[in-house]
Amino acid sequence: MKRTRTGRRPYALLCVLVLLADTSASEAVAGDGPGPLGVTVAARATARTVRVGALFDRQGGDLAGGHFCTASVVRSPHRDLVVTAAHCLAGRGALYFAPGYRDGKAPYGMWEVDRVFLPAGWREGQDEDSDVAFAVLAGEGDGQEVEDVVGGNRFVTGSVTGAGVVTVTGYPDAAEAPSTCSNRPVARSATQQRIDCPDFTGGTSGSPWVNGSGDVVGVLGGHEQGGATADVSYSVVLGGGAGALYREAAADP
Repeated sequence: MKRTRTGRRPYALLCVLVLLADTSASEAVAGDGPGPLGVTVAARATARTVRVGALFDRQGGDLAGGHFCTASVVRSPHRDLVVTAAHCLAGRGALYFAPGYRDGKAPYGMWEVDRVFLPAGWREGQDEDSDVAFAVLAGEGDGQEVEDVVGGNRFVTGSVTGAGVVTVTGYPDAAEAPSTCSNRPVARSATQQRIDCPDFTGGTSGSPWVNGSGDVVGVLGGHEQGGATADVSYSVVLGGGAGALYREAAADP
């Protein structure tokens, strides 16, 4: 599994899984991403990468070294939704999401997690095939939601594993900026997919797998809670259960 620097195991958690009203239930084909493939580098701050952020269990003080998982903004009617791994959300108190976090600073704010949605399979038995979750974030006092500030990617189910290159972006515990790597996923099983990208250590659980069309087609987690080594990572194959959970979270008022 992806462990933190201190050996803490990111915990499991709370509610269900979902798909957007405009997300097609038909197969989505991934587009090719940037090269070179299978090389992990520091992610540049761009309009797309700032949709990815770090999860914290505190809002104030020195943020450096305090992040423990990764999440990313996905489009939703209320513009307030992030997706991550289910094992990132459980056993903790207040949680905060910092999109575009870098070098101890949260340039787009610290957004408090208001409600979480975990799949029943994870809540009832930490089923590795259910290791996807959503969190609804509290809005700002001026009425802005997180998607208004940084935008969001579509959450898409039914994509064909290996149909194209995906880009994985996440926050290793030992780094204060995100890492990114592009490669073509392969099937581990009918319910799990894997990608070969070096140096995806603890803290990268929850990282989005984004295809060339800008769709989230995987979330780092699943088998071994994301992988027992830093060079191989996993994701649940996003299917009907993930789509149902997305729809539930996206409809939350």
